[in-house]
Amino acid sequence: MPRRPATTQSCFPHPHLSDRVNDNIIRSEIEGGVHLSDLGYGSTLEIETQNRSYTLVNRGGGAALLSGHPEFCPQPVLVTISGSTWGGSMLKVAYVGRGMHLEFRHPGYSRPIITTRIRDLRQLL
Repeated sequence: MPRRPATTQSCFPHPHLSDRVNDNIIRSEIEGGVHLSDLGYGSTLEIETQNRSYTLVNRGGGAALLSGHPEFCPQPVLVTISGSTWGGSMLKVAYVGRGMHLEFRHPGYSRPIITTRIRDLRQLL
């Protein structure tokens, strides 16, 4: 039997994960998002969370210039994007997804920073 392409495998439940985890993974594929590796260097995303609007400029290798938070990044700061979570400890690495929380590492803080739930995101030209 031929293998499904890697891009479609994530839409199928994994037998070794709980129903809740599988539901979250499938929902993230349906609601949409962006894998940072699919963005070109310098590509810009507008990310609207429940509380803020962020601007992310891809710098490659998980690095990005991020702005939009009055305390953490009022001006663009070079951060490392860990990925997105569903509000727990499970991380979808190097991914920014609707309905999820963006997690990033800021050079001035020892712990990761996690945003409120992402409502929408748009890639700017």
